[in-house]
Amino acid sequence: MTDRADVEPTGDGSVGEPGSAHGTVSFAPDIPAEHYRFELHPGYIAAKSVEHELFGSGLANPYFRRIEGFAAGTATIGGRPLINYASYNYLGFCGDPRVSKAAVEAIERYGTSVSASRIASGNRQIHEELEAELAQLLGTDDAVTFVSGHATNVTVIGHLFGRKDLILHDALIHNSVMQGCLLSGAKRVSFPHNDWTALDRILTQHRRDFERVLIVIEGVYSMDGDMPDLPRFVELKQRHKAFLMIDEAHSLGVVGRTGRGLAEHFGVAPGDVDLWMGTLSKTLASCGGYIGGSREMIDYLRYTAPGFLFSVGMSPPDAASALAALRLMQQEPERVARLQARAEQFIELAKAAGLDTGHSRGTAVIPVVVGDSGLALFLSQALFERGIFALPIVHPAVPARNARVRFFLTTLHTEEQIAHTVAEVADVLRKQAAVA
Repeated sequence: MTDRADVEPTGDGSVGEPGSAHGTVSFAPDIPAEHYRFELHPGYIAAKSVEHELFGSGLANPYFRRIEGFAAGTATIGGRPLINYASYNYLGFCGDPRVSKAAVEAIERYGTSVSASRIASGNRQIHEELEAELAQLLGTDDAVTFVSGHATNVTVIGHLFGRKDLILHDALIHNSVMQGCLLSGAKRVSFPHNDWTALDRILTQHRRDFERVLIVIEGVYSMDGDMPDLPRFVELKQRHKAFLMIDEAHSLGVVGRTGRGLAEHFGVAPGDVDLWMGTLSKTLASCGGYIGGSREMIDYLRYTAPGFLFSVGMSPPDAASALAALRLMQQEPERVARLQARAEQFIELAKAAGLDTGHSRGTAVIPVVVGDSGLALFLSQALFERGIFALPIVHPAVPARNARVRFFLTTLHTEEQIAHTVAEVADVLRKQAAVA
């Protein structure tokens, strides 16, 4: 047996001892192949099995279709324009010439990257303006931006909480929150969806067993399009002396009279929520995430959060496009009103047609629940052939027998497009039921 320093890699990736023919002597012959060959990784094999189960019958894979140009109320795929319900471009600012111009001007002034973390390379004026105006919109002391919405939740939750703490989250919370919980090492407990009474019972029983307690909910849930009863959660947070965090990825620009989100919708003081999280990639037509909150917390995150401290700063064109969209949202509140009207129209027509829209409450996220994953795939494919692009959500992304096709509304959809879409969905399902 040789010392570690004497072991040499071989050309085929195995490890052999010096002097062996072509280095073919294995260093660890007892290690199973699935532990070092990714094509044998159990997760990969399981994923391929699901793929075969879903598409083995001949249905087309609807995911990763190539979009030509920007996606708004319509999208072009394979040279064919379709009514598009697969975009988070809620207020239509992605593709707006004014937003694009702001990004181009930022590139001309600052370049395409800040090339290092902001603490190492310095701020740009565009960063400071964006964060100041986000805080003003949210009604918080300050705000800080990150280069990814997903990473925002991961790094902030993972950094602010630890092994002596408890994190309580809605059962339907986003994956980014779950990953942040894992990183933190805190005790994690989920409560039934939107059930503040169940949360109250957990807090009553366990609050004193932990130092800090964080409650995490979403403004609009991306699978179901419903909202939490925010005043109830605020009351629980105050009574049990916990922190409250709201992920507003799908509620900024969507709910509230002027699109300011859940606080505006419910008339709650912004300071009653400790962490207002959101993304810049949906309503604000850019890429990244933000946290709004107290001056002390934001200052602490700027100097210590790993996902900010050790990550490159947001690119100038991303910051500029988000800032331009933020300003336009406030200048043109009619976009928010139109989006809300289109969502109400879709819900009303869907219910009149006997479609199951689940828990959606007229937000821009509306599922049509069909139950079976195969039927969801079939419906999506049939709609695609009829000029409508809407993607299926199947098990295990949602519970078994709860598959659906999900529709994201934008302010750019017309009344005629929505009426046509609902009629086509109902027709496909009716004809399929007749032959089933």
